[in-house]
Amino acid sequence: MKLRRREFLKLSGATVGAMALGGSTQAQLFPDGFPNPFRSPPGKWHSKDDVTTVYSYCEMCFWKCGVKAYVQGGKVRKVDGYEGNPKSRGMLCPRGQGGVATTYDPDRLKKPLIRVEGSERGAGQYREASWDEAYDYIAEKMNQIKFDHGTESVAFFGHGTGDAWFASYLPGAWGSPNAAKPSVSLCTAPRETASQYTFGRGISGHEQIDWDETDYIVLIGHHIGEDTHNTQLQDFATALKRGAKLVVVDPRFSVAASKAKDWLPIKPATDTALLLAWANVLVEEGLYDAEYVEKYTLGFEQLAAHVAQYTPEWAAGITEIPADTIRRIAREMAAHAPRAVLPVGRHTVWYGPDDMHRMRSLYLVNVLLGNYGMPGGYYFCDAPVVEPYPHPDLPLSPASGGCGGGATEVPADSPFRPAVDADKFFGTATAVQEFIEPMITGEPYPIKGLICYGVNLFHSIPMVERTKRALQELDLYVAIDILPMEHVMWADVILPESTYLERYDDLLLQAHKVPFISARFPAVPPLYDTRSAFDMAKQLGERLGLGEFFPWENVEEYLDRRLSSIGSSLEALKDQGTIVRRGRPYMADWERLNRNPIGTPSGKIEIYSERFAEAGLDPLPIFVPPIEGPAGMYRLLYGRSPVHTFARTHNNPILMEAHGENGVWISTSEAAKLGVRHQEYVWLENQDGAREGPVRAYVTERIRNDCVYLVHGFGHKAPLMHVANGRGASDTHLQTRYDLDPVSGGAGLRNNWVKLVKGAPDPQHPPVAWLARDGSRA
Repeated sequence: MKLRRREFLKLSGATVGAMALGGSTQAQLFPDGFPNPFRSPPGKWHSKDDVTTVYSYCEMCFWKCGVKAYVQGGKVRKVDGYEGNPKSRGMLCPRGQGGVATTYDPDRLKKPLIRVEGSERGAGQYREASWDEAYDYIAEKMNQIKFDHGTESVAFFGHGTGDAWFASYLPGAWGSPNAAKPSVSLCTAPRETASQYTFGRGISGHEQIDWDETDYIVLIGHHIGEDTHNTQLQDFATALKRGAKLVVVDPRFSVAASKAKDWLPIKPATDTALLLAWANVLVEEGLYDAEYVEKYTLGFEQLAAHVAQYTPEWAAGITEIPADTIRRIAREMAAHAPRAVLPVGRHTVWYGPDDMHRMRSLYLVNVLLGNYGMPGGYYFCDAPVVEPYPHPDLPLSPASGGCGGGATEVPADSPFRPAVDADKFFGTATAVQEFIEPMITGEPYPIKGLICYGVNLFHSIPMVERTKRALQELDLYVAIDILPMEHVMWADVILPESTYLERYDDLLLQAHKVPFISARFPAVPPLYDTRSAFDMAKQLGERLGLGEFFPWENVEEYLDRRLSSIGSSLEALKDQGTIVRRGRPYMADWERLNRNPIGTPSGKIEIYSERFAEAGLDPLPIFVPPIEGPAGMYRLLYGRSPVHTFARTHNNPILMEAHGENGVWISTSEAAKLGVRHQEYVWLENQDGAREGPVRAYVTERIRNDCVYLVHGFGHKAPLMHVANGRGASDTHLQTRYDLDPVSGGAGLRNNWVKLVKGAPDPQHPPVAWLARDGSRA
């Protein structure tokens, strides 16, 4: 069933309607042009012959949709989805459509900068430097740290396409296991650990749900329509259009909930109780897929005995969802099985100690429904195989994580010390938030250097003041970014990165129902004196004496050599953009080849985990009672905007015109008790006295009385980002505590509480369009 663009945008939330971003929208927002790339010459702005099409994949979020960039007069004029790419299918979300404005943002970092000697970190005092001087400065500092403390005392953080170099490859070549990505312990760690120990394989970054075939969908805290993952949203909309039934479990009436037949406003931090009760009904009433369970799983008998205690009546008292509703939904799921599915979400670190158990519970309900590896449930997807460029073995195996988790392997006989967080939790993925304390205390050994690629430290890692203290203790802090974010202005050296429209990057090898390979080609040369992560890593590696690990001449030769391993070339892909492979999505596809997609030691889906039991952990999921907050305060929940990515896109005037300020959701009855009016500016103050705002109160019936909600990413305190600065409130600055998942290492951030304080002033923000046109920004 073909989905029309209007329907796709409608499901992305109300603010997205303004984001089709055709020429009329641009002209309305920026009648004088923003800046020159949107200014059309007199008459028709192009002819058929003077527009060049360049293939790439988008970096405005990490879904990485295939795109076509249209270049005229040496400038990128427009970006569209590429029809031949399985992720975009010719469509883009608002962020993708607005990407041109990021490339031409006059606030961009333009040259390498070195902190003025004697100035304090965070004071923002810098001098311009050449690239050679910046590389030499970094290499000298890193080598001094190596001499004084060892290679492991330099840590590497990364987020984005270039993190393959700065959070995996370069740390492996240098010899540091202390490489981490927020996409693990601050996002996916519970789902990945639970998946690996249940199925013997991870969840791909695409989240492999067979939307085309499913008939019954249960979303648990899964904000489709607000996180706006392009393909997923298209597939979800198409499923609803053809009649799939939807149930949404969420303390908040989300965009997805507005499309559902049932909204279950669950008490926060009790989702595991609901899932265990559903397992109880499926087992006790004989509604599970007995044939599937017998053929593909181990441990059902133990599960059956275990969930007998978790009745719907027990769960009702905890979740505040009626027992009859719990039973009804379980029976409806069973009636549609195996084409009933509880999709896994992306951000699964919620409350800490309960998170891995929640994800195991979710997987096991799917297993009882018999949908894992079956049409309408979870499909299998593996990335296409393209040989790496030949190079010597790295001293350490680079695998800092990402959406698939995993940590740098340090063998027992290795000359390198384990990562600083190695003994803090059971899972193998490094946890970015656990690297901060060793920078302050020096335990178990000191971290004295940090290379930070694309991670906004003050808008991603909890306990921001602790992070600032940690930065003060470092001998070297290098920030690689596109914009002058808050944390960037604390660095000793700032390296300006080119935007994705100005650079090559490594091949995208996408695990998908139909696996594919995408290439990124520069649409225009880099603006200013900026460079790609690929170039930076090679140049820095060579200055560190690691040139043998970077044997290629340049990025074109590197990519062409890799593509030659599959009989292709960079020149061929330039005209093609994407190479699509054949997938094996279902159990039957693997069985025809006499192969087993389940990677556990037993070769079966391990309902009961012997490995957990041997480690002294619960071999079956349990319910951990929620942490309760102070009286008179509300649990702080957070989520995404359909037009923004984390805290990255808030200086983009096109996107900020659509959503330029967040608000704190509070229930109508609670607002009345506090005397808070809708749209009134308030302060948010947390249990430790941290204060954020001013922020508008969004008074609504769409949220429970015991929690409030903020969209993540706002509240920048970055004066050099003229559009983003000072708009809204930061949820991260209110996260002054977190609770560690002892199994996966995920940081549960939703155990912070806030109160609304009246009397905040109206900040009287100037219109975004005025800021975008203001010549003083250039």
